Amino acid sequence: MPLTRRTLLTSSAATLPALGLQALDLSSATPASAALPLSGKQAAEFYRFALGNFEITAVYDGFWNRPINDKFVRNAPYTEVQKALANSFMPPDALAMPFTPLLVNTGRNVVLIDTGSGGQLASTAGALVANLVSAGVDAASIDTVVISNFHPDHIDGLRTKDDALVFPNAEILVPRVEWTYWMDDAERTAAAEMYRPYFLNVRRVFRGLAESVRPFETETEIIPGITAIAASGHTPGHCVFTIASGHQSIMALCDTTNHPWLFARHPEWQPILDMDGALAVKTRKRLLDRVAADRMPITGYHFPFPGYGHIIKTATGYDFVPVMWQTTL
Repeated sequence: MPLTRRTLLTSSAATLPALGLQALDLSSATPASAALPLSGKQAAEFYRFALGNFEITAVYDGFWNRPINDKFVRNAPYTEVQKALANSFMPPDALAMPFTPLLVNTGRNVVLIDTGSGGQLASTAGALVANLVSAGVDAASIDTVVISNFHPDHIDGLRTKDDALVFPNAEILVPRVEWTYWMDDAERTAAAEMYRPYFLNVRRVFRGLAESVRPFETETEIIPGITAIAASGHTPGHCVFTIASGHQSIMALCDTTNHPWLFARHPEWQPILDMDGALAVKTRKRLLDRVAADRMPITGYHFPFPGYGHIIKTATGYDFVPVMWQTTL
């Protein structure tokens, strides 16, 4: 007898009684109901990678869907900005801005670069401390906090919404130029209106912390393995950092480039987030040229999480190439 699907099924059914097995009657079976409710939440976010003898953890604080309009980019038509947003599958009137502080364990120091929003900018952000716990890190174990600039999404995480200190045992390292600028009443008076509330926020955040704050100079190694590099333009004293261990190094670009799909691909564009737009463009090109030429890995504070990858130079600007996610260091 030729072997067909019908003969195979018939012979299989005949075999079951001989083996002492009972055939299943599926004619009246009903589909199983789903008992697991939809959670509506992601898992706590962190991403670890090794750099020489250092261990680096990108820790997700959350994001802010920042509303934007025709004033958001000073020197580009809004239609062009909206086209760039659409080409990147983003809405035309809001920019998703992730916040990703960087934890660096050097073996001697536990260093946090920038502190997130403290949950004080958007309900979708403020997860830094919870995600540090998920990464096995107690905020009290962080001995050094390094600040790149004094915008709220970088310093507000020093305190809770109730003004309690988040990192009670940490020395706080800040760029000297940044500290001097934001603590100057004359600068506050002269500043554009949109930036004046930032001065008040700086005073609130750093109130009572003078003994814990250590201003640093740029182009110096502020912690063994971490060097501060001047990157003015976004703010007067904005800094980026190179992190080096052994023969490996990366650059934490901080706010050199806000969202890469707008301001790396269009490096000439000047968002209102950059206090000195023209200077920020020069800084952006200088640093992106450097990491692209050196093929140096980077992290970006507002890049898609975990913000770790490379910058390549294109015919019209630059682009961000993420490092493939890996489950081992």
